[in-house]
Amino acid sequence: MSATTTDFKISPLAYLVVPLVLLLSFMMMGVSVAGFGWTLIFPIALAWWIHHLRTEVDAQGMTAVGTFSTTRVPWGDVDGLRFPRWSAARAVLTDGTEVPLPSVGFGDLPVLAEISGGRVPDPFAAERETRLAAG
Repeated sequence: MSATTTDFKISPLAYLVVPLVLLLSFMMMGVSVAGFGWTLIFPIALAWWIHHLRTEVDAQGMTAVGTFSTTRVPWGDVDGLRFPRWSAARAVLTDGTEVPLPSVGFGDLPVLAEISGGRVPDPFAAERETRLAAG
């Protein structure tokens, strides 16, 4: 098992939206500073949210850091993963509940499989082994 921790975060390209939101705030303040000055909160909150949202994975389990909560899930409690359309991956627990895993996508499964010590299956492993065997 690996002793390292891997963080799955939102792409840094998401920060490109922050100046656009700031520009919109300034445009609204052009109408009325007193009425729309409070809109400067939005770009700051957006930058914080992009920086804060993540999933940390190590050999013992996963930690989902959401907007207002942090949930630690040991590997023994994970029954499987679900990938809903247009949403974050979800860890399905043995009791049937689901925990959203921010910034984890289907393409991250090989990394999850390696870190989890095989508790999460790698759907790409068979194809990879076939290519290596073919030369």
